[in-house]
Amino acid sequence: MLWYVIASLTPAMLIAAAALWGGVWPVLALLSITVHVAFMDRLGRAVPLSERSGRALTLALAVAHLLLLPLGVWAIGGAAHLEVWDRALIFAALGLFLGQISNSNAHELIHAPRRLHRRIGTAIYISLLHGHHVSAHLRVHHPAAATPADPNSAPKGMGFWHFLLSASWGEFRAGWRADTAQRARKVGARGLHPYVVYLGGAALALLTALLLGGVPGLLGYLGLAAYAQMQLLLSDYVQHYGLRRQQRADGRFEPIGPQHSWNAPKWYSAAMMLNAPRHSDHHMRPARAFPALEVTEEMPKLPYSLPIMAVIALAPPIWRRVMDARVARWGRG
Repeated sequence: MLWYVIASLTPAMLIAAAALWGGVWPVLALLSITVHVAFMDRLGRAVPLSERSGRALTLALAVAHLLLLPLGVWAIGGAAHLEVWDRALIFAALGLFLGQISNSNAHELIHAPRRLHRRIGTAIYISLLHGHHVSAHLRVHHPAAATPADPNSAPKGMGFWHFLLSASWGEFRAGWRADTAQRARKVGARGLHPYVVYLGGAALALLTALLLGGVPGLLGYLGLAAYAQMQLLLSDYVQHYGLRRQQRADGRFEPIGPQHSWNAPKWYSAAMMLNAPRHSDHHMRPARAFPALEVTEEMPKLPYSLPIMAVIALAPPIWRRVMDARVARWGRG
């Protein structure tokens, strides 16, 4: 329990200190989620969590997110006690927290068995102006991962920047179609279309950001949301690049297996992201809580941690040099 708490909540506490007091805290906040993580990945192994304690951590992280985001918008928007460089460092640190920790936590929550937890996860995604990802992830990505039908599974040879444009629109459209089709199948379906909730929640979040930080705060909020969304799509890109399920003679695809996702079992970055880099097991057993996720020898492994691989993906020629031969060895390129 201890290492998961330390890895995921330490950046949150330092970012809060940075927003409230400035000084050395913005530097420490950024280092805690960059250099410190890379260093710790070279040391030791995480201690497994129980499922119960894991759920308590996801709820604590949700509270941290819902407090940190408005605090960060206020600080970035022009808090009088902060210098320009303080705000820049807070933006960078908070953006990484939202993209790597809050995204991972929201992902864990939308897969939870209890409706309340799923709604909290949805609220986190809405606060990042990415509510439609809930529908696209649950109704499209999981059934269709590693096939051409999934906009969030990149084929071999596609660079990240091409994927970013394609997946951003593709998942919005795919989620809309999946939700609409499901409602059409339910006779007398009641309630709002999920996209009304996503878009209405986004409008409310934008208004709140404007009230908290004025125009600078609103612009900062838009930047944070865009940065967090990009990091989520970077994770999808890295964890599914080039791996494909085989299509059978009847047109159906083989069941998803351990060979259809890339895994990055570096211990500290995995603990920070609630074992999201243990991706094969999650796709095979989506209801399994993050403390129980495993990595076995039959699962494809990335050469570096997920954050480092995400940085490499930003340079497509280097990415292909690192990854294309690995994809070919797994026979799914």
